[in-house]
Amino acid sequence: MADVAERAGVSTSTVSRTLRGLSTVSPEVRARVEQAARELNFAVSRQAASLVTGRTGNVAVLVPTLQSWFMGAALSSLAPLLRAAGLELNVYVIPDLAARTSFFERLPARRNADALLVFCFDLTDEETESLDNLGMPVIYVSQHVEGRPSVYVDDVAAAVHGTRHLLNLGHRRIAFVQTVGASGFSFSSNERLLGYQQALTEAGIPLDDDLVVSTLPGDKRATAEALGRLLSLREPPTAVFAEQDEVAVATIWTLRRTQIPVPERVSVLGFDDQPIADWFDLTTVAQSPSDLGREAGALALALIEDSDADHVRHVVLPTHLIPRGTTAPPAPPQGDEARGT
Repeated sequence: MADVAERAGVSTSTVSRTLRGLSTVSPEVRARVEQAARELNFAVSRQAASLVTGRTGNVAVLVPTLQSWFMGAALSSLAPLLRAAGLELNVYVIPDLAARTSFFERLPARRNADALLVFCFDLTDEETESLDNLGMPVIYVSQHVEGRPSVYVDDVAAAVHGTRHLLNLGHRRIAFVQTVGASGFSFSSNERLLGYQQALTEAGIPLDDDLVVSTLPGDKRATAEALGRLLSLREPPTAVFAEQDEVAVATIWTLRRTQIPVPERVSVLGFDDQPIADWFDLTTVAQSPSDLGREAGALALALIEDSDADHVRHVVLPTHLIPRGTTAPPAPPQGDEARGT
């Protein structure tokens, strides 16, 4: 570092501030220092720097999977933002309860990260307390955790708006298809179901438990079985609200396979606005995981840089309805139904 300082004509402390990415260095001085470092093939030692600053130069991310559109989009926007700030990204994938138990027993993030971002987990009180005791900023992403920094969308309000779209088209028998998976993972929490129920209640429509069915993410057979329960009701639904676009597409596939036209007989609404939604002309409630990743990264950087910053900060990102070709007014009643018998 002394060699870099001599070549750039600055002090070693200025070299340190420059290579740590601090904003107190002018652009002209930063350019000289970086040029000198390149000429001398100088690289910062992470271990040595951490002894001085108390920082590791890493940000840890806890995710339930990497095999999802949501996670891919969120991490793709998060990683470049952290890299530009001179930070590396450590990803911990916790796909099942065994891995989850192991992670919380070892808490590897305690030793090698300056902040932890937690994606899509419904943590127990004990697990949340364990993360509180890490001594670093912990940011919850795509979920709202009371009293902790969180970056999320308002799933209740989003589902209310989606359900109102179907109500405004004239539907009164609206089903909701929710996903269930490994315990503790919350890709789609019960908040979307609550929003659906809230919109029906506000419209004066009694809640019907028979209209709420469950399926497994990415399982067409499970979705077909769930649709079978709905279609066998005495009064089947005229619209289906699926809490993920993948489930909505599986719903469309099942309906069309059984010669039930969409949206002429049954309207279908999704949630997310994945690329597949546009391909299937799917009406959906859109959110942006890319924006969630960027906002979570920005919040992490702010809390790392300023330990006195507001650690209980909530960032709520917008959602919006994208009407496409899978929703329409319900078909007029026919036959005995039209005669009221």
